[in-house]
Amino acid sequence: MKLCRAEYRTIAKFTEQLRPTRQCMKMLKDRFPNHSQSTLLSIFSLEYQKRMKRGLVRHHAPDVIEDYYQRYRSEAKKRPSDPVLLELANEVDLSPSLMARLLVERFLEEQPGSVSSKQVLNGMLREPSLIPDMQLAKHVEQCTINDCCYGPLVDCIKHAIGQEHEEILREKLRERNLSFLDENHLRAKGYDKTPDIILEVPIAVEGHIVHWIESKASFGDEQSHRTYLNEQFWSYWNRFGPGLVIYWYGFIAELDCQRDRGILLKDCFPSDIITLP
Repeated sequence: MKLCRAEYRTIAKFTEQLRPTRQCMKMLKDRFPNHSQSTLLSIFSLEYQKRMKRGLVRHHAPDVIEDYYQRYRSEAKKRPSDPVLLELANEVDLSPSLMARLLVERFLEEQPGSVSSKQVLNGMLREPSLIPDMQLAKHVEQCTINDCCYGPLVDCIKHAIGQEHEEILREKLRERNLSFLDENHLRAKGYDKTPDIILEVPIAVEGHIVHWIESKASFGDEQSHRTYLNEQFWSYWNRFGPGLVIYWYGFIAELDCQRDRGILLKDCFPSDIITLP
């Protein structure tokens, strides 16, 4: 699904009032019923992450963390069965999973003989039952389950979705009997930075030659696309020639402006492929 910049900004503006909860995702879908759930979730995730990055320094100030921790402890004592950590995260507009990380780290500081290493912390966030405080463990788990943008559960889902779309791409190529090398083949040949697919015989798509294909299971907004261009796509172009990027959940239409320079954008696998002799 391609959106013009104005459409994207309208959706992005609406997301400013939302939190990463299922109820908010329903509000987003109700407000923009003509857009797919996947596209809207991807846009929300992009905009929410920008919002979190802008406020991260404020939330990480030692006095602020201490305030959050003491407020959490106080509320958890008064209302032990309520999702108080999740409520606190939503109140101060911080990702529930990021709030859980801050408070587990603070909790570990007061444990006798505890070493708050990144490995220990990550292990507890992935498996809250390892936290030696059952109440905090329960509240951390609530944060992880109810955060659709950050946290170990989201990381696993994003990885699985990315793998799924890469497999969809490989299957589409096999259906067209197009010979290709994927990332695993390319790494075995000694390449470090590679696109998802290198075509052994180039194809033409909408009058443009394509040597490689990159699969992105996300929406292409201006910031992420600019980062991908600078860190990935232009280096692929320099090494392998012109290529195609598939943003499976859509992109801002005006970003498809590099075709003449050798980078083509699509929101699905192209149907009008011409195989070159």
